[in-house]
Amino acid sequence: MVLDHQTRYGQHLRASLVVLVYPLQYAVTVPGELGRWVADEFTTRSRLERDNETLRTQNRLLRAQLQKYAELEAENIRLRELLQSARKMGERVLVAELLSVDLDPYRRMVKINKGGRHGVYLGQPLVDAHGIMGQVVRVHPLDSVAMLITDPDHSLPVQVNRNGLRAIAVGTGTGLEIPYQPNNADIRPGDLLVTSGLGGVFPAGYPAAVVESVETNPALQFATITARPAARLDRGREVLLVWPAGAAPAAARAEAPP
Repeated sequence: MVLDHQTRYGQHLRASLVVLVYPLQYAVTVPGELGRWVADEFTTRSRLERDNETLRTQNRLLRAQLQKYAELEAENIRLRELLQSARKMGERVLVAELLSVDLDPYRRMVKINKGGRHGVYLGQPLVDAHGIMGQVVRVHPLDSVAMLITDPDHSLPVQVNRNGLRAIAVGTGTGLEIPYQPNNADIRPGDLLVTSGLGGVFPAGYPAAVVESVETNPALQFATITARPAARLDRGREVLLVWPAGAAPAAARAEAPP
């Protein structure tokens, strides 16, 4: 040991032995290291696959929630439009939701989730944020059926907003027509038709339709006039039930404090 300490001869010998033994040591340790590496690799891969599947599931759930939020946002926009329209109207109104739509191609009927217990009555006007939709034709305790203005059996007293010309808008199944107007009637494409209030069913001044075309034929007594409804009859699920000014739904009267 003294000789080794003084001459450092042993250090050179040990260094040489280490160099000679290293390949054997490496050969002995490689299988264990390789096994651990393979195990870690498979564990990491399996964990990554599980994490990826979890993330994909979360992504699908988030996308479904995002679609629901988009639907809720659109519904909120429609409700805000309805409420703004209600404030402009001045009459008492009640928001109702469509339950179903008649699939008969010759009928334009819808069912709503408000009925006699909510004060709904026969002939009650149905509107949306853009104009007249129709009127209630059947009332049940908890729901009602309304006929849209495009139904072939529906007719609506209107007047041209520009000049006050009175007319009748009749449903055609897909739109409206204005019959019995002479060829020289002062009505033009683009004219806004509003409810005239005649007949006492619909309050006066509500947008009803916009004139699309006016065709005249000297051989015929009357002009052929078509119009499209101002209300969006095929969109949205929320509608407004209207009570005449000063009236209130029965449900609202029942809930009012004495």
